[in-house]
Amino acid sequence: MKLFIPLLLAAAATLAAPAASAKEAPAAPVLQIKPFAFTERTLANGLRVIALEDHASPTVSVQVWYHVGSKDDPSGRSGFAHLFEHLMFKSTRYMKSEQFDRLTEDVGGNNNAFTADDMTAYHEVVPSNHLETLIWAEAERMSNLNVDEPTFKSERSVVEEEYRQRVLATPYGRFFNAISPAAYTVHPYRRPGIGSIEDLEAATLQDVIAFHRTYYRPDNATLVVAGDFDAKQLQAWVDKYFAPVPKPAAPIPRVTATEPAWAQDRQAKASGPQVPLPAVALVWQAPPVTGPDTAALRVAAGLLSAGESSRLNQALVYRQRIAAQAGFEADLRAGPGLLTAYAMAAGGKPLPQVAKALQAEVLRLAQKPVSPAELNKVKTQLLTQALIERQTPHGEASALAEAAVLHGRTAKANEQLDDLQRVSAADVQRVMRRYVAQARKVTVSYTQDDKAQGAVQ
Repeated sequence: MKLFIPLLLAAAATLAAPAASAKEAPAAPVLQIKPFAFTERTLANGLRVIALEDHASPTVSVQVWYHVGSKDDPSGRSGFAHLFEHLMFKSTRYMKSEQFDRLTEDVGGNNNAFTADDMTAYHEVVPSNHLETLIWAEAERMSNLNVDEPTFKSERSVVEEEYRQRVLATPYGRFFNAISPAAYTVHPYRRPGIGSIEDLEAATLQDVIAFHRTYYRPDNATLVVAGDFDAKQLQAWVDKYFAPVPKPAAPIPRVTATEPAWAQDRQAKASGPQVPLPAVALVWQAPPVTGPDTAALRVAAGLLSAGESSRLNQALVYRQRIAAQAGFEADLRAGPGLLTAYAMAAGGKPLPQVAKALQAEVLRLAQKPVSPAELNKVKTQLLTQALIERQTPHGEASALAEAAVLHGRTAKANEQLDDLQRVSAADVQRVMRRYVAQARKVTVSYTQDDKAQGAVQ
């Protein structure tokens, strides 16, 4: 796919050039993108295995995505999936604590993990001659994780400190952490993934053991390997190390809650002790990521907030000077997501005035068609970013894993960039009318309060 990058950069240069009028702007060239030539199979124990052989570099990415995220946290245990992400790097029956770091970092590779609403993912990149070791290590911590009381308490303290740093210590940590609880009325997405110190302190070692037994199992995981390997040898290693992992007899609990359509506009307030400038967020419901409007919503988000030339930045920050910062996010999930516009008020500007200007600029995207030049520019930005990410084994594996876990179809990874290129100005206008202009919203105001703890009112 490297052959396509110069084409994209050339297209971007063309779009950056001044045009006499919007009508003269040519349509962006349609790129024929080579599809991922992946293979896929499911073991008898339920583990899904996706492989993409690519010898462009002597490295390989190994990723295991578990179908459990913060929405699956036990009642009164918000932040539990995130806590477990940390515990997975501790000892197993045959690995010492932190040995996973040694198996990757000491050979010139890297490892990391992340927890989202719908999944918890573990990923590594290593020289390809260390692939067998990583396949063994991932199977080992799936089936033989050890968690004792000292380790549990130590990692819980680490997560609590992360909460203090990301939520309590940053000027707008409480603000962004308050949006989901304010927006969702029923769905467990309303619980922030990072959790709370109170919930983390309420957790016990037995809770941890039960969580691993319930969700960290082969029939609840997707293994993706991309990079420099021999396909037959890889499958032999997968059979050797993962196939013996037993499939538990108990069914996997699944979230069945649905978020009802919001019947009316709502207001919510949050506050913090260190707020340089008041802020406001306007939040609308978004459809699941598997819906047909995903690509158009992502283009709309790019038009509103991607880069210095984005609409919100130009209108609110530079022209009206009503906001110090503004943005828009299409947070699309396996279930109902959120469309969030936000702004930090410029010095002295009242929040109602900022909210009115923010909404007006977002609605303008629903009311007037986007020019070909502006649409081409943003689509080229998004396409370029996606193709650059797919130039490495890690990026290839991540694209395949996301498609498999979030969309339920690995082949979606071969369709997403074509979907993006097909988005028209009419598509953008249509989705913004449906999900924003004609929908109910939640307004979250964030102000200074030296005694505030960050709770939503």
